[in-house]
Amino acid sequence: MKKAVVLTCSIVLMLVAGGLTYAQVPQPILLRITRAEDERRWDNELRDLLAHRDAAVRRRAALAAGRIGNEDSVSTLTNLLKQDSDASVRAMAAFALGEIESITAADALVEVVKNNVERGELRARALEALGKIAAALPADQKARQSELGAVIRDALEVEAKQNGSDNRLTVLLGLTAALRSRPENGGPTIAKFLNSPDARIRSDAGNALARLRLKDGNEQLRKLLTNDPDPNVRANAARVLGATDDKISFDALVKVALEDTDSRVRVSAIRALGGLKDPRAAKPLLKNSVTDQNELLEIATTVGRLLSLSQDDEAIAWLRAAEKRFNHTAPEVEIAWARISPPRYLAELDQKAITADWHATAAVANALTEFATLPEGFSKKDFAVTSGRELLQKMLEFKNVDPAIPDVLRAFMAFKPIGFQEVMIAHLQHPDVIVRATAADLLGNEPPNPAITQALIAAWSRTTKDSLNDAALSILDSLGKQKTPAANDAIKAALDSLDYLVRRRAVAVLKANGLGDFSARIGTVKTRNTDADYRRALARTGKKVQAAVTTSRGSFTMELLPSDAPLTVDNFVQLARRNYFNGITIHRVVPNFVIQDGDPRGDGNGGPGYQIRYEINQVLYDRAVLGMALSGKDTGGSQWFVTHAPQPHLDGGYTVFGRVIAGMEVVDKISRGDVVKSIAIR
Repeated sequence: MKKAVVLTCSIVLMLVAGGLTYAQVPQPILLRITRAEDERRWDNELRDLLAHRDAAVRRRAALAAGRIGNEDSVSTLTNLLKQDSDASVRAMAAFALGEIESITAADALVEVVKNNVERGELRARALEALGKIAAALPADQKARQSELGAVIRDALEVEAKQNGSDNRLTVLLGLTAALRSRPENGGPTIAKFLNSPDARIRSDAGNALARLRLKDGNEQLRKLLTNDPDPNVRANAARVLGATDDKISFDALVKVALEDTDSRVRVSAIRALGGLKDPRAAKPLLKNSVTDQNELLEIATTVGRLLSLSQDDEAIAWLRAAEKRFNHTAPEVEIAWARISPPRYLAELDQKAITADWHATAAVANALTEFATLPEGFSKKDFAVTSGRELLQKMLEFKNVDPAIPDVLRAFMAFKPIGFQEVMIAHLQHPDVIVRATAADLLGNEPPNPAITQALIAAWSRTTKDSLNDAALSILDSLGKQKTPAANDAIKAALDSLDYLVRRRAVAVLKANGLGDFSARIGTVKTRNTDADYRRALARTGKKVQAAVTTSRGSFTMELLPSDAPLTVDNFVQLARRNYFNGITIHRVVPNFVIQDGDPRGDGNGGPGYQIRYEINQVLYDRAVLGMALSGKDTGGSQWFVTHAPQPHLDGGYTVFGRVIAGMEVVDKISRGDVVKSIAIR
């Protein structure tokens, strides 16, 4: 990427998408656009910028319209897509229409895709947008989804005939669009790209086949599993073979699980063996001398699936040692043991261990959930069910385990004991916001009744004092399922909330229940940011900004991307400079997917006490990419993740705001429970 120059009157933008860049948006205009994005405000000011004489301004304004997501902008963006003289502006209009996910834009995008004269980024982005629109369609529009899927499949067929020409971005985005749209008979088309000379294309084709559980490429994938030089391709080959129950691959998967030189491939093969459900795989996995914590946990999960209710002594001995190593805090180990031998698991539970650490409480609660679904033929089912339910009831009385209570409540609910609704209603008044959110979610799954409605309405008033909006959003969703006048009135009252996300959720619930379209009540965001904050964030455009992360496992360096996500980068920088991340435990590690940090609670539900707007951009989720964790649009805060491997299904859904440029080998070794000691910005 060429060096950018910051001038007094303009800022040089370098948004990267498939090797493309654009530049020179005047600073005053960029400030206006950034403010509109942050406020989620679509109005004449932004509409006028889409007709600006400068193509760079039009392109940047189109991106803003996509991020804001207001359907009122679709007609303007569609005109831009059809008529703008600049191809890069038209491509950005297509990208933005995909972010808005409106079916009204589909015909114009289909026209672009079917026009085979259109090549390059424009066609690629139109395909990407169609995939997003198809994925967002409700169930009653399945026929329309099939039509869009067929367009995407046919476009990939055209690309397959090019024999690896220069339309790499079109192929990559087309494969992800196929994954999202699920076209009929799409498997044979996707499988053709397994022969691509481009490793990333082979990898993405495997990813699509795995997620769609299509076996059309299995013959080729068996070869790629052992022979492909790229570990991402080998890992995705294993994923497909496991997802499609390819029993022919059993011996090869065992060999790869034990011997492949890359941990990402070994982990994928271990998971695939769990998918094959062949208990013969358990013995070699248990004899594996691996010491890596992530692989050990994957082995535990797979063995638990393969040897369910087998009472296997060798597996229990292995799990007993693993449990001692993790001190009951690894749910994978606890669940596996509970699956293999419920009576022995209960007999050997260490009560002191599970009361001393909330992680252990949560892990054991997840294990006890297994007892709720024991088959009728299991001789000791009644004993296991009764013992599990009683232990969960006792766990709800433990002290200082608030972060574990949501897991305990979910497990307790699985048993449907007498009085369980009263237990959930009582927890609607718990001081912890996530506990209240969980109780509301669980009550929402029950048949509607006046007691639940009344309890949810009573719990609502407390949400106005919460720093997190989880309970408010969960209560709204559950009130929506009650479908009574009292519940509807409570939802309508939420339209006056000061929280933009709460208003948006209330509008969605009311619309889903056929009570009218209150979209005008969503309004704009009352942002925390000032013009000084925007100027500070935008001043980094074109500059090199790095974050040096020191963990208990080692150090790595990330280069942040202020041109692509200025406010997200600024938020991260400000938190790091306040030492916010220092001492936070890495709470989530999914091998060959991501590591995730930034939650002071440690349970995946925490944040800084506010939300930031997402800044979706065109940077692809390759290996070593830094993203902002979300639970829905505009719900970012402090949780961030780094990818172990390409994750195309995340493209255009989670904000990319950096890349690891040194120390990725450290990231690969990080395990759940490791600690971020510091993050230094330089």
